[in-house]
Amino acid sequence: MQTIGTSLLVFACVFAGGMAGLFLHTKLPREHLTPQTQDVVKLGTGMLSVLASLVLGLLIATAKSSYDSTVHSVRDYAAELGLLNENLRDYGADAAVPRDALRRYTEQLLAAGWPPDGARPAALQDDDGEKLLQHVRESIRALAPRDDGAKWLQGKALDVNTDLLRERWLLIDQERPSVQNVVLAILVSWVTVIFAGFGLNAPRNATVIAAFLVCSLSIGGAIFLILEMDRPLDGVMRISSAPIETVLATMNW
Repeated sequence: MQTIGTSLLVFACVFAGGMAGLFLHTKLPREHLTPQTQDVVKLGTGMLSVLASLVLGLLIATAKSSYDSTVHSVRDYAAELGLLNENLRDYGADAAVPRDALRRYTEQLLAAGWPPDGARPAALQDDDGEKLLQHVRESIRALAPRDDGAKWLQGKALDVNTDLLRERWLLIDQERPSVQNVVLAILVSWVTVIFAGFGLNAPRNATVIAAFLVCSLSIGGAIFLILEMDRPLDGVMRISSAPIETVLATMNW
């Protein structure tokens, strides 16, 4: 809802800029609307249009990169969870304790990162989850291998568990937004000024107003995409939990 509200606010600001330009066109003295003055306004809005296009493209690329990175990280994390479960399964019945803790950790991760009701945001930085993963490592260390094969499996399991601890913090870091609010605010102010310049040079008719409306909605839609991709674990573009669910299903065998 916050993303939708921000996008609607951007739409309102941009559209208001265009309408303000149309209003100023009727209020300014004639000497302020000479062809030479309009040429200067067109040059200024053209320069701002180039800057706004560059910044908008940069924000979209940054948000998309963050989104794709989180998708790959979740898949890699699920693969590591599955690998650790396989190592503990191969170890045998003696590894039942760490394997059960790993299953409970995976269930907790799924509930924290993908809340079933969607009423609260994702929160991967959870003390209970960290304690469970630490408990998995301590339980693996407490195993007493009976032969070289079991000792090798114990060492591999500890290595994978260490990787999980590191990748968990990377996921938590990727959960934070990468697009700064101040950059969005500056971009929206530029676009608002651009539309005001368009309105200053445009005739007052329904076609112009409709064009401003459509373009303002497009700008708001672009901001919506940026904000949604910058929150990969929340919102309508939330990444799929299928990799974690698939791994959890294998842990119940």
